[in-house]
Amino acid sequence: MGEKSDEWKSAIDTTRPSIARAYDVVLHGKDNFEVDRAFVAEIVKVIPEIYDVAAYNRQILDRGVRFMIDQGITQFIDLGSGLPTVENTHQVAQRANPEARVVYVDNDPMVLAHGRAFLAENERTAVVTSDLRDPVAILGDEAVKQLIDFDRPVGVMLVGILHHLHDDEDPQGIVEAYMAAVPPGSYLFITHFCDSSQESRDAEKQYLALLGTGRFRTVAEITDFFQGFELVEPGVVPLPLWRPEADVPEELTVGQRLMFGGIAHKP
Repeated sequence: MGEKSDEWKSAIDTTRPSIARAYDVVLHGKDNFEVDRAFVAEIVKVIPEIYDVAAYNRQILDRGVRFMIDQGITQFIDLGSGLPTVENTHQVAQRANPEARVVYVDNDPMVLAHGRAFLAENERTAVVTSDLRDPVAILGDEAVKQLIDFDRPVGVMLVGILHHLHDDEDPQGIVEAYMAAVPPGSYLFITHFCDSSQESRDAEKQYLALLGTGRFRTVAEITDFFQGFELVEPGVVPLPLWRPEADVPEELTVGQRLMFGGIAHKP
C-alpha cells in the first residue's frame, strides 16, 4: 500500500495547479494542494460565484445521467472525470439502474489512486489513467473494452473538460473520434465554459495565464461540437436552464451563464 502511494505521489507536480485538483477545490474536496487553492483564489477575484458554477456543473451531471438512463443507456464513458467526490456518475447511474457500467478517464495520477480505492468494491466501474486526447488508446484500453460493449449505445460524457483543450488540439476531431466508436442510439453530453460576459473573458485570461488551459468558447462554437447529432431539448443552454427541476431566476447571474451544456442523440 505504501509503495503504491509513493508511486502516484512521485508523479504529482505540486508546483503547478492541476485541472482535476482545482475542480476538487471548488467542490469543497480535500484532494488538492496549496497551489490549487491559490489558483482558485485568483479566479474568485474575477468570478466570485466560481464555487456555485462547480455546483451547477455537478447538478447538470446528475440530471443528464438520469436523462440518459431514462433513454435506456446503461453504460457510460466519463472523459476527464476529475477526482471522486459526491454524486459521481456511477452513483447517479447505478442508483437509477444497478446494472449501469461506468468507465472514468482522467490523466491526473491522483484520480487513479483515489478512484481505485473508492471503486474497489464496485465491479461495474473502472478508472483509467489516460489522456482523452488519445481516443485510440482509450477506446483500445482493456478496462474500457471489458466494461463497455460498443455494439450497444453508450453515453459519452465530456463534462467540464473540452474547454481545457486548445483549438490546435482539435477538440472537434476528438469528439468525433469517440462518437464514431459508439453505435446509433448513443448520446453525447458536453458542458463547457462560455464566452458570455466580460467577466468570462477576464476569467479566460486568468485560466490561460495560471493553469495554461481554459478556452471560453462562444455558444455557436460549443454548439458546433454536436454537429451531426440530434440535440435534445432545450439545446445548448446555460447549465441551470437544462431541464431544471427547480425554479430558475428570469435573469441569470454571471456565474449561471459561465457554463453552457447540452446532450445530443446519435441517430
